[in-house]
Amino acid sequence: MLHSRHLLAGAVLISLGAAACSDNSQPSAPDAVAGTPAKAAARTSEPTNDFILILPEAVGVSPTLKRDVAAAGGTLLDVKPELGLAYANSTAPDFEAKAAKIKGVQHAVRDLMVQWTDPNTRFESIEAEATGGFDASAIHGSTESFWNAQWNATAIDAPDAWDAGYRGRGARVAVIDGGIYNAHVDLDANIDVARSRSFVPGFAYNQDVGTFWHGTHVAGIVAAEVNGLGTAGIAPEATIIGIKALHNGSGSFEAVIDAIYYAANPIAQGGAGAHIINMSLGAILPKQGNEGTIQLLVALSRATSYARKQGVLVIAAAGNEGLDLDHIQNVVSVPAEAVGVVNVSALGPMGLYVAGNSTSVDRLASYSNFGQSSISLGAPGGDFALPGNAVCSVARIPSGTLAQLCWAMDMVLSTSRGTGASISSYTWAAGTSMAAPAVAGVAALIVGKYGPMDPAQLEAKLRSSSDDLGKPGRDDAYGHGRVNAYRAVTE
Repeated sequence: MLHSRHLLAGAVLISLGAAACSDNSQPSAPDAVAGTPAKAAARTSEPTNDFILILPEAVGVSPTLKRDVAAAGGTLLDVKPELGLAYANSTAPDFEAKAAKIKGVQHAVRDLMVQWTDPNTRFESIEAEATGGFDASAIHGSTESFWNAQWNATAIDAPDAWDAGYRGRGARVAVIDGGIYNAHVDLDANIDVARSRSFVPGFAYNQDVGTFWHGTHVAGIVAAEVNGLGTAGIAPEATIIGIKALHNGSGSFEAVIDAIYYAANPIAQGGAGAHIINMSLGAILPKQGNEGTIQLLVALSRATSYARKQGVLVIAAAGNEGLDLDHIQNVVSVPAEAVGVVNVSALGPMGLYVAGNSTSVDRLASYSNFGQSSISLGAPGGDFALPGNAVCSVARIPSGTLAQLCWAMDMVLSTSRGTGASISSYTWAAGTSMAAPAVAGVAALIVGKYGPMDPAQLEAKLRSSSDDLGKPGRDDAYGHGRVNAYRAVTE
C-alpha cells in the first residue's frame, strides 16, 4: 500500500548558500530562489575558532610548526603534508595575523561553518511497504515499484546500459554529504559500511536530522539496488562509501577537505579506496575584497587536486542560484570552482507527466547555474517551476497507481530516510545535487566495464560519449554535453 504524504520541512529555499540542492517542492521564480549573493553568503557561513594554515607544497612541514603556532596563541590540531595544509585552533583575536607570519606558513585563514545544503526546504515524500518482486526475464530495472516515475534514468539511456550488461559492479563511489541511511532496502547491499566514515564530531556516517537525509537521496541516484522493490540507481551494482562531512546540511571546510582526503586514499593506506567522489553540496561566498574566501578555495583545491593525483575523479554540483558562473566577479561557487572538479548543471522537464505535454527532459533547469567555461556536463536534476494542484499518476509495478502533484513529479525520485526501519521511504527533490550523482553513476558504469582509470581518461570518456545538446561544442548550459550511459559503455 502506498501512503501519500506532503512534508513541510520549513521555509521555501531562498538562500544562495544552499548552492547544491534546492530540494524545493514549492514552485518559485528563479530570482526568488536565487536571492542576492552577498546577503546569502552572510546568512549561510559563520566563522569558527579553527584555522587552516596553507603551507608551501612539496617543501615539507617546518619542524617548529607546533611550537610556533603555540607562540602565536594557538594549538596545532593536525598536519596533512600531502595537501600542504595544517589545522589550528585559537581564540586569540590576532591569531590569524600572527600565524600568517610563521615560518613555513604562506597563509592563515579562519575556517567557516557553511550551510552547504538547506535543511529548511519543502519536498514531496512517499512511504511505501517493500513489496514487489524481481523478474529476471524483464528489462533490467523495469520491475522496480516506482520505475515509471524515474524519468531521470531513461533520459540518459541507463536501462540500455544495464541491458548491455554494464551496471557498475566493482566501481567505488564516495558520497561526501550528510548522513546515509544504510538500512534502506534499496541501499543496504551496496554500501561499504566498513569504509564509511564521519568527519562530524559526535555523529556516525549514518546519522542525520529529519526524514529526508540529503546524502541518502544522492546515494540512491548513484546506486539504488535493482531488487524489484523501489527505485533503481544509475549504477545499481556500484559500491557506495558514505562519508559524512555535513550534519543537517552544515559543515566546515576542514570537514569537507578531510572527507576528500580520506576518500581519495587507497584502502591499504587507511582510506576509502574510491574511484569517484560525488559532492552534491555547495556554497556561494563573497570573493571581491575577501582574501579569506580566496584562501579557502586554495585549500579546497589542494584537496581536489590531490584526489585527481590519486586517480580519483571528483564530481560536484554546479549550484542552484541561476548564476552565469563565467560572468560573476564578486562571488565564488565552491566546491564547483575548485581545481580539477567536474562541474554538473541540472536539466529537467516542466509538466512531463501532464497529458499532452511534450516539455523536454533536457531543458536547463530554472535554477541551475551555467557558464560555458564552468560547466563540464549536464545531467537530470529535475525542476519545480510548474504551478498548480493538479495530480498526475503513473502505474506502479507490479500493480497499483502512484499519484502525486504533477509539478512534483518533474523532480527526481530517490531514496530518503523516512520515519522507521520497516518501510522504504522515497522523496522527490530537485537540484544540481540530483544531477551530479547521475554523472557519478555513469562514471561508475564506465569503471565497472573498463576498471579503474586515470581521472583525465574517465572524464574524457564521459565527455566524448555525451549527447551534444544546445549549440555545437561546449556551451553554457550543457558544457560538453548531457551524459549518456549507454554510449559511455558501448562506444
